[in-house]
Amino acid sequence: MNTTKIQIRNLYKIFGANPGTVLPMVRNQGMGKSQLLEEHKHVLGLQDISIDIQAGEISVIMGLSGSGKSTLIRHLNRLIEPTAGEILLDGQDVMDLDPVQLREMRQRSMSMVFQKFALLPHKTVLENAETALRVRGDDRATCEAAARKWLDRVGLSGFENRYPSQLSGGMQQRVGIARALTADTDIMLLDEAFSALDPLIRTDMQDLLLELQTELHKTIVFITHDLDEALKLADHLVILKDGAVVQQGPPQGIVMNPADPYIEAFVGDINRARVLRAGTIAVTGEPEGRLAGEVDWQDTLETVIKKAGGRADVSVSVLRDGQVAGKIEMSELMLALVPYDSQTNNSSGF
Repeated sequence: MNTTKIQIRNLYKIFGANPGTVLPMVRNQGMGKSQLLEEHKHVLGLQDISIDIQAGEISVIMGLSGSGKSTLIRHLNRLIEPTAGEILLDGQDVMDLDPVQLREMRQRSMSMVFQKFALLPHKTVLENAETALRVRGDDRATCEAAARKWLDRVGLSGFENRYPSQLSGGMQQRVGIARALTADTDIMLLDEAFSALDPLIRTDMQDLLLELQTELHKTIVFITHDLDEALKLADHLVILKDGAVVQQGPPQGIVMNPADPYIEAFVGDINRARVLRAGTIAVTGEPEGRLAGEVDWQDTLETVIKKAGGRADVSVSVLRDGQVAGKIEMSELMLALVPYDSQTNNSSGF
């Protein structure tokens, strides 16, 4: 059973000289972002955000530039103070923390990985990875042992005495991840952590994160503007527009059933065969056509199509934990590959 680690409740952020004065116009009168800026010279950063972030899952928050995603993640550790709302960490409102408690939370409960790496240029790779433990006051041996362990796990063993300028962008970001892991916090915040990397390196970093998550089960909040990245990483996906949540839920469900035209446009051009999982469209019952083979619940529809050899008159069994949990009729799979269209109310039907 999932446990809620972070609860965000009715969160608002307004930037400007008098945010408290204009808040009722947004909250009670429904004033939008453009009108607030034009008439009152205030910027609506976040509007009535409510999200539950589950322990041990990757929650991905995505949206276009200016949607509020980076503003939101910086509220979790109070790098930005909200105009209104609650942020509960294990049931405690972080807004009630005094400066000492807040510093303790940042050091022991949350670590952060930035898009621009944020490494100290005058420190070695090892010294950068040790940073969080050094700040906490741990002894040198403890800091070094933990840093070496995680540098090795992210593939940087042997680079401990190099400086950031001597590393590639992908290697620098590995240092950032090792630093966050060395901090040994339950929660990791990654703000566009892979966005500055080349595509192949970015894919490697995504795979590394998923590999580590399989073992560590951290609570991860990941910010991105890339839908493919979001769908690959997310257990729970939140899509923002103009500071408000447009849709949230399991990523497969969002692809299959977009809530409005904005989400339809977002997911309309993706390769659904590479994104959708077999378990998303599997149904119970005996196969109707010739059985072509078996796939895993988490396999993509691309894998299912390959297993079927491209034939439309066969079925594929879907396994979960080694047991048959459903089937896919290839004739029905074709419907899942057709994007939802609200104008014709046409969806895959799953």
